[in-house]
Amino acid sequence: MQVPFSDLKTQYNLIASEIKEAIESVVKECAFINGKYVQEFEARFAKFCGAKHCIGVGNGTDALFIALKALNIGVGDEVIVPANSFVATSEAVTLTGAKVVFADCDPQTYNIDVHKIASLMTQRSKAIIPVHLYGQPADMNALQQIAHQHELKIIQDCAQAHGAEIDSKPLASFGDVLCFSFYPGKNLGAYGDAGAIVTNNDEIAHQVRMMANHGREAKYDHVFEGVNSRMDGIQGAILSVKLKYLNQWTHTRRKNAAYYDQLLKDAKGVVTPYVASNVKHVYHLYVIRTKKREELQQHLKTNGIATGIHYPIALPNLTAYRYLKYKQDDFPVASMYQHEVLSLPIYPEQTYSMIEFVCEVLRRYMRK
Repeated sequence: MQVPFSDLKTQYNLIASEIKEAIESVVKECAFINGKYVQEFEARFAKFCGAKHCIGVGNGTDALFIALKALNIGVGDEVIVPANSFVATSEAVTLTGAKVVFADCDPQTYNIDVHKIASLMTQRSKAIIPVHLYGQPADMNALQQIAHQHELKIIQDCAQAHGAEIDSKPLASFGDVLCFSFYPGKNLGAYGDAGAIVTNNDEIAHQVRMMANHGREAKYDHVFEGVNSRMDGIQGAILSVKLKYLNQWTHTRRKNAAYYDQLLKDAKGVVTPYVASNVKHVYHLYVIRTKKREELQQHLKTNGIATGIHYPIALPNLTAYRYLKYKQDDFPVASMYQHEVLSLPIYPEQTYSMIEFVCEVLRRYMRK
């Protein structure tokens, strides 16, 4: 049996007629950048997120950068980010001219360790970017308390957390700004690059919309210099179609994760995902840990099972951040987990028989 890491072809085939109709409508109306179809998606996604505003942008990295700029974060400021994430989270901070400050990750959830933040605070600290890693929300209740005490902004990196919840509340109930990626492999993915910024703050929404469109108030009336980061009309139309299915897809992801949990609960040498009791995990990724990561990954590949590693190098250990002079011992959890984490296939089109096959091959190898 072949088990791909994801299966966008099957997903497309299930909704192909709707996707083709959406693309054809955009082309017929020549609504290629922003326009009607982006506006429709923005309204629908804002409602899905339980927020007042959604601004479509070019990609998830732009979303983070533009949100930071809209909050007046730049040269001389510091922004705290988790040590375990994709580089876009920290990259966006540096692009503003601010300094990125890394915090180690929680040993259970892999999200930012809220207990490490106090020791990282300085007079230059202006914001925190919690990443809801793998689809599990960070401890936003604790982060909001910290932000309130120290007058910090919170920009949520929701690239892997479309539809996640805390205490049965949407993520838009917390922080100042939410940033989403719609990279094709995300839980809600476009057919190219796309992203969005979500907020309940009218002023931030206004600043973000101008910033993403060359600082423009009206045509040729530029209040400040911004950037060019606008969602394509075709992506907006595609995302509107796929958004209708997102709750169903999320439900299936969660069922598949529960089946993995059941089949792997006593697997030798394997740590399955811990999920906090008050959150809704949307399982963008199903990540296990094992000391035999490389050997197991190769064995799975030999048996036709695709896997991923998210992430093989903790952010502060990257060559890109060597100038910050961190040591791996400064981030003991992230530095250890970079050698242990392994992402198993999980997606809505995945069958139970695929999961059973993955777990049987995995368990058989780990019993050796």
